[in-house]
Amino acid sequence: MPRYRFLPLTVGLLGLSLCLGVPAARTADKRDADNTSPLFQPPHRPPTVPDVKDKEWVHNPIDAFVLAKLEAAGLAPSPRADKLRLLRRVTFDLTGLPPTVAEQDAFLKDDSPDAYRKVVDRLLASPRYGERWATHWLDLVRYAETDGFKSDDLRPEAYRYRDYVIRSLNADLPYDRFIRQQLAGDELEPDNPDAVVASGFCRLYPDEYNSALLEQRRQEILDDLTDVTGLVFLGLTVGCARCHDHKFDPTTQADYFRLQSFFAAMREREDVPAADAAARKAYDKQLAAWEDATRDLRAEMDTLTADKRTQARKDALLKFRTEIKEAETTPADKRTPYQTQIAVLAEKQMDRAARDAPAKLPDDKNKRYAELEKQLAAVEPHRPEPLPPAHSVSDIGRDAPPTHRLQGGDWHKPKEEVQPGFPAFLGDARPDTTLPEGVASTGRRAALARWLTSKDNPLTARVMVNRLWQHHFGTGIVASSNDFGTLGDAPTHPELLDWLGIEFVESGYSLKHMHRLMVQSAAYCQDSQLDPKKDAKALAKDRANRLLWHANRQRLEGEALRDATLALSGELNLRMYGPSARPKLPEKISNYAWKPDAKAEDQNRRSVYVFVKRNMRYPLFDAFDWPDLHNSCSRRANTTTAPQALLLLNGDFTQERAERFGADLLGRYGSDDAALVTHAYRAAWGRNPTSEEVRLGEQFVAEQTARLKSKNGDARRAAVIDFCHAVVNTNEFLYLD
Repeated sequence: MPRYRFLPLTVGLLGLSLCLGVPAARTADKRDADNTSPLFQPPHRPPTVPDVKDKEWVHNPIDAFVLAKLEAAGLAPSPRADKLRLLRRVTFDLTGLPPTVAEQDAFLKDDSPDAYRKVVDRLLASPRYGERWATHWLDLVRYAETDGFKSDDLRPEAYRYRDYVIRSLNADLPYDRFIRQQLAGDELEPDNPDAVVASGFCRLYPDEYNSALLEQRRQEILDDLTDVTGLVFLGLTVGCARCHDHKFDPTTQADYFRLQSFFAAMREREDVPAADAAARKAYDKQLAAWEDATRDLRAEMDTLTADKRTQARKDALLKFRTEIKEAETTPADKRTPYQTQIAVLAEKQMDRAARDAPAKLPDDKNKRYAELEKQLAAVEPHRPEPLPPAHSVSDIGRDAPPTHRLQGGDWHKPKEEVQPGFPAFLGDARPDTTLPEGVASTGRRAALARWLTSKDNPLTARVMVNRLWQHHFGTGIVASSNDFGTLGDAPTHPELLDWLGIEFVESGYSLKHMHRLMVQSAAYCQDSQLDPKKDAKALAKDRANRLLWHANRQRLEGEALRDATLALSGELNLRMYGPSARPKLPEKISNYAWKPDAKAEDQNRRSVYVFVKRNMRYPLFDAFDWPDLHNSCSRRANTTTAPQALLLLNGDFTQERAERFGADLLGRYGSDDAALVTHAYRAAWGRNPTSEEVRLGEQFVAEQTARLKSKNGDARRAAVIDFCHAVVNTNEFLYLD
């Protein structure tokens, strides 16, 4: 039977709840009011790995834990996957791209005992690794380059955070430092441009900058950041305690607002350059020279627009409540910390309003202003190019606004004031707000980062190794990877989870070390193919494969599908970093649609670099279960819908890629149909086709050529393109075995 089966059209909704926060199947009858959950206790490495009968199967300690569970259930692991199936699996897992035909040949020829290890090392050293795993992290932190809501304003520098994540992963930045930089890079490493950019994690919330309800906007930002911090780093639904004590976990409402107070002094920054001290000093010197040379011109321009700018700011201030107006009109040195924070939010809107002042000048002044602009541009020395700004944060100063427990989570109803602190059930730690000398900040986010990355924290390491396991094995040891609480799933292998957590910490928080352990384990290398008769016992005992007696088949995400298709056609542009790519969109798809890049090669960059707009999701990604971009998503839904099949079958993207793929094959192999279809199968499916598959491919090309002769001047070319189109519409292209 030919293996180019078409994508099924039946609807499958399994997994949707995981991104929507719907509780898993396990339920709780009452709130677990203490910290008796083993996941809330510090992990302990077992003194020895489990003793198993089939010691030859064990490649590393992971296998001993997995096999012990299988033997206790009377089950046996599946055989090792064949070389090419394993190569395709690990190549997609670690880089998000298919193995080339040359890489397949090299792996088949290498008969050395460490052939697979060398492949893993090569993939982890590839810059493609960081691009692949950045996608998983960006899902968690709800990364986007626009605000969302009605206006969906652009965040032009947000892409620098994405690039930071990719660089950090490729450099194997220790995970504890990765966390500290994102929560408090501006406090802990103020002279490190990467750390300042990393603090953009605190800016990824959806927002409506032009809202008049600034107090509510501030509170919603704090709520969102508190919720996401709990989900991403602790795997806890702390947001359920915003309005009342958590109904099931031991998180109290006071705990929630104590966590929130770590962010209470935060403000947005767009004026901090992502550059080191030397670059800043050089820029400041050049800027000072330009300012000195242009002082008179700029003064006249400011005089021309002064009245319009002042009026624009006044008009913008009118829409705010009395308390906000008072904060803005109070002298800066007289404001309370809360007034300072609210004034910063108000001034952002006022500054935007004043920016249009030149356009509102009367004709005579407008003409003079334009003349001055020309003169300004001609002055030597020219104004230096601005240093790249970081989409970052800082605190408003050394003092923070007070944080109150809010009745029902309503900012109108403050109750008692709370101080920064950690949930008591996760250990009795005290905030350490120590900062480098000269940093004018509260140190609160630094204290939170230190606590999260403490070796005594029971959740941080467990949560992260569970995320790695989920992406390699299909399901986490704790399946609800954003919920380690009472309503989450119980761990299938709790001792293994502890062992992995300790190993992660003792490795220096090396993510690449953990990847090596997982993908080189015998458990990972098992076959995914099942025989209903041979495997009847295992299917009856563990149909969901919670004990890992075989590898799980996984579907490619939309990004990997797009990248693989572009790689197949030879069009994938591997240029890294920088402003995002804007691929072509269907006509009249949305009022929020972007203008595509002028050059095709810019449109064809890797999917991690595709522009992420909250109100206009790239259609291919959207069809294949892209997250909603407003909430942390730890595990994507995995639906099977008619639009997916129709988009691949009828969409311009796959049709155009098939044309390029077909042209490439014809250029390589000419009239040699056997070689042509063999290469197509190998490039698309990552394996050698059977003789029957080659025969069927040749037969299709021949029959389709004859069928199209009366309709197409180059019938054979059209037939080869149709064959290529069929190949990329198969399950074998879309799924990993």
